[in-house]
Amino acid sequence: MSDERFTKNYDYHLPEGYIATSPVHPRDSAKLLVYDRKSGTITHTTFAHLLEFVPSACDVLLNDTRVIKARLFGTKPTGGAVELLLNKPLDATRYLVLIRGKVKIGMKLSFEANLTATVEKLNEDGSREVSFSQADEAISFEALVLLLDTIGHIPLPPYMQRDDEQTDERDYQSLFAKHAGAVAAPTASLHFTPQLLDALKARHQTHTVTLHVGAGTFKPVESEEILDHPMHSEYFHISPRTVEVLKSDRPILAVGTTVTRTIEEYARSHKTQGECSLFLNPYNPPKRVTHLLTNFHLPKSTLIMLVSAFIGREQTLKLYAEAIEHHYRFFSYGDAMLIL
Repeated sequence: MSDERFTKNYDYHLPEGYIATSPVHPRDSAKLLVYDRKSGTITHTTFAHLLEFVPSACDVLLNDTRVIKARLFGTKPTGGAVELLLNKPLDATRYLVLIRGKVKIGMKLSFEANLTATVEKLNEDGSREVSFSQADEAISFEALVLLLDTIGHIPLPPYMQRDDEQTDERDYQSLFAKHAGAVAAPTASLHFTPQLLDALKARHQTHTVTLHVGAGTFKPVESEEILDHPMHSEYFHISPRTVEVLKSDRPILAVGTTVTRTIEEYARSHKTQGECSLFLNPYNPPKRVTHLLTNFHLPKSTLIMLVSAFIGREQTLKLYAEAIEHHYRFFSYGDAMLIL
């Protein structure tokens, strides 16, 4: 297990051109790698055939968070350009954000629609805390989200290296997105078409959790040993109906790493809402989730370590090598893997 400790051992080489910068259409034509742990078999298929592999007695859990237009472009008092990425609210008036451009405490940043952000605190990890106002009046989170729908931009992951387009408003959002608050999509959910989702609900009991995916999901693990990594936290909520299935012994397919972390947070703390900072890895394997549906993740990320919590680091890297050999597309708009 000692090799599991070191961040460098979760690295892999992704050839140029393997990062998906746009989704395939229809959504369920994406490739799907199915790995059966009991038999050790690997099957290459497409997402449209997902239900042929999910065990019939399995309940399916989905993340119903909605991605907000969290990226803003504005100006400093000097007239210089500034870019702000809203991460999450800290309380009724203060927000955790990332800002591209040098700022000072007390500086007021100006955006469209008379929206301003006042810099309140500079954190050591590079994040910033701000308060928002519109026309010099404090603005609630609900009102801010509505305003962002008008003046904000979809916060595409940095590795896509392109500006957001109008099609991303549809593509970077799940069909069951409901509760606004995420700044990154729960990407395993992006493969469902309306027809496939209807078929899933007809065959399986489906349930939702909410975890507002934060910008920290893209933060690389920089510590030499993985357990020294300071895990980011994200707000979650689990409904009473979903809690009932978590208390049962029914098999569970978690659609995505965010659903997995939410379920496993409950399995450990029995909390139904709050901040989830759970770091799943080979030293902290899942206790409740039995099956995982996920995309292919960044090298040396907490997400590839989460996959390794299910099947081990060596097997994870073998499956990634298999996916590369078969020309799978990687990351948020990429292809998927089902672990049974």
